[in-house]
Amino acid sequence: MKTAFIGLGVMGYPMAGHLKAAGHEVSVFNRSPDKANRWAAEHGGAAFETVEDAVEGCELVVLCVGNDDDVRGVMARALPGLQKGSVIVDHTTTSATVARDMAELARQSGCFFIDAPVSGGQAGAVNGQLTIMAGGDADAYARIEPVIAAYAKACRRMGEVGSGQLTKMCNQIAIAGLVQGVAEALHFAKRAGLPTDDVLAAISKGAAQSWQMENRWATMAEGRFDFGFAVDWMRKDLGIALAEAHRNGAKLEGTAMIDQFYAEIQAMGGNRWDTSSLVARLEP
Repeated sequence: MKTAFIGLGVMGYPMAGHLKAAGHEVSVFNRSPDKANRWAAEHGGAAFETVEDAVEGCELVVLCVGNDDDVRGVMARALPGLQKGSVIVDHTTTSATVARDMAELARQSGCFFIDAPVSGGQAGAVNGQLTIMAGGDADAYARIEPVIAAYAKACRRMGEVGSGQLTKMCNQIAIAGLVQGVAEALHFAKRAGLPTDDVLAAISKGAAQSWQMENRWATMAEGRFDFGFAVDWMRKDLGIALAEAHRNGAKLEGTAMIDQFYAEIQAMGGNRWDTSSLVARLEP
């Protein structure tokens, strides 16, 4: 499928590479042209200096940008040049409201918009092992699922437009609670004088097991946070979830508290630290 990929950050760069490796014709655009040119040299696709040029003649446009405003901006530039029936897939984590607004804009142009946030982090993008949760027209989703599967281990349509973003909010709510639980367990183990490696070996094989525990316990114990999903990004995502909860009446008391813990990490200078840095506010 002739595809344009917009946004070559730590996630988008390898995701676009998987599309090219799967045999699709891929054109790319990035706000910094050097990165787009580097991608094209590495993968053999075509880099363009404008969104308009990148999407010309494409059946599929994939977005992986920063926030709501970025999505709105790209859509305004991309839609006028797309042929009817084209599909826009947005992997950005945004509000469900923006997803619905963009779907309506796409509909007015005879196109389809699928909100499809991802989970799995940079490692998942590099290894083609992301989880994708999508919302939007069922037939349009069926057309593009085999394409986006190039960088995913699991893809699922959750319902109508906005459902993907709402599911991603559930994902981030759960992760925040898990990371805080692991941070407190590790902190307690240290204060109790227990060998933390042995504690991990014992409790990670029972009901306390989680991806966060198995993949972040050791680095948390060492105070290493210079990798992974940044605190700034998590605060953005939790802010979206808390705003949606305010609208739908959900009680996210624990999430609101952990969001403030992340604010403390930012105040410590940890804006770009991995989300597992929650333990840093507990340690002297």
